[in-house]
Amino acid sequence: MAAPKQKPRIEVVDLSETLEVIFNGATVARSARAKVLFEGTLPPRYYVPAGDVRLELLRPTATKTHCPWKGEANYFSIQVGDKLAEDAVWSYRTPIPEMARIAGLLCFYPERVDKLHLV
Repeated sequence: MAAPKQKPRIEVVDLSETLEVIFNGATVARSARAKVLFEGTLPPRYYVPAGDVRLELLRPTATKTHCPWKGEANYFSIQVGDKLAEDAVWSYRTPIPEMARIAGLLCFYPERVDKLHLV
């Protein structure tokens, strides 16, 4: 029987720079209020308040995943013109209590957008 996974160290920090997300020539998100989440050996993930995202470019999908350390995530695709990035964005609407700082924020897969950078 496999040993249970040990909880990774998770830290959520306010980002001091502005984060910008570009897809198919459009600025999908620009935020001076983003947070960066560090989780064990995983790459840092940037979480953006919905008010700093062009929500009209997001399409909800049926995809859901569960993380034992954060809770259930819901996914969105990004549609700009005729280009679609499937399941490129996720959000923990109601994460576990320890992760309340990321509740409702949106996180983008860097590899599914054209550019995710700090400005």
